[in-house]
Amino acid sequence: MRAEGFIARRLRVKEKMAVVAIAISFLVMIVAVAISAGFRREIRGGVAAVTGDVLLTNATADLTGGSDPVDTAPSYLSELSAAPGVERIEPVIYCAGILQLGDDIHGVLFKGTAADTASLGVRIPASLAERFGLAPGDDLTAWFIGDKVKIRKWHILSVYESAMSTEEGELLYVPIEDLRRLREWDAGQASLLEVTLSGRYRSRRGLETVTQDLGWRATLNAKDDEEPLRAVAATERFAQLFDWLDLIDYNVYAILLLMTVVAAFNMISGLLILLFRHISTIGTLKTLGMGNRAVAGVFLRVGARTAAIGMAAGNLLALLFCLIQGSTHLIRLNPENYFVSFVPVHVNLPAILLADAAAFAGILLLLLIPTLFISRVDPAETVKTE
Repeated sequence: MRAEGFIARRLRVKEKMAVVAIAISFLVMIVAVAISAGFRREIRGGVAAVTGDVLLTNATADLTGGSDPVDTAPSYLSELSAAPGVERIEPVIYCAGILQLGDDIHGVLFKGTAADTASLGVRIPASLAERFGLAPGDDLTAWFIGDKVKIRKWHILSVYESAMSTEEGELLYVPIEDLRRLREWDAGQASLLEVTLSGRYRSRRGLETVTQDLGWRATLNAKDDEEPLRAVAATERFAQLFDWLDLIDYNVYAILLLMTVVAAFNMISGLLILLFRHISTIGTLKTLGMGNRAVAGVFLRVGARTAAIGMAAGNLLALLFCLIQGSTHLIRLNPENYFVSFVPVHVNLPAILLADAAAFAGILLLLLIPTLFISRVDPAETVKTE
């Protein structure tokens, strides 16, 4: 083993294009992994901000509640809060409204939360502000259609950035007490309870697992005179959005496979050139008693060293790109198509290390192909040639 390492340190792949190709391949792979993780983080965080990760509603209510309120403090609330992954459970009230903006009318969905406290104050999305020229300090008149028509004038407190919207329209945040008075509900009533989960439970599988757990806890712990709440995952309300995220993940897998193959074949070509240039060296080593496997080990070490250099360079460039894009949002996107206004990146270190390890192992396995040439080298012929 020491002889193999000694010889390998004195050989190197002189084709710089092989190193450059490997560096570019790893750059593309790590950037793809970072962007995929960025989209998952931004969009799943956006979904959680808009509607929570899991909704607890009446059995007959839709996904924004209904005319019948739920109890904000059921007897089994502590059991729900103790479920794995649950960070908090908050009551919210939804109410569909119509805005009168000059000669225009626009359907929106008001969401009452405990975090908003300024009475008749409203936070509006940037898309609504840009469309109608609204700004903090302006007033909004909203009509609420029910058994009787109610009118409220809201004061715009701030404008928030969000590409997420609901089927009922854009989401406006107001104090929950204002909507309680509007709906004539008691203090302990709300449209539904929103459950926020910790980050690692926000995958599709994690959401479905926690949702099932919450549903069972509500059913098993509800009193006889108490109707258990129904648990609904955000994946049900935003099914197309989560399908789109899954599609991005599949694209990343395809990129990883393609870039690994490209890097491997570039490395194979470089190693073949190295083998052809050192046919006499191979013959000499065999003459000295070194077997085919040992000679192959020498050249595999050279290939592995070259691949490692390219991998390190590619990772360095990828992390530099992530640092620049993450801090400046230099590359922009159309939020109507991509749900975010910039290319999101997130350095998920375990995922990056896994991609590096898998790609590097794949390259080394494919490098076994050119080493088969070594067994065909006849020491007598190479010595005669020399």
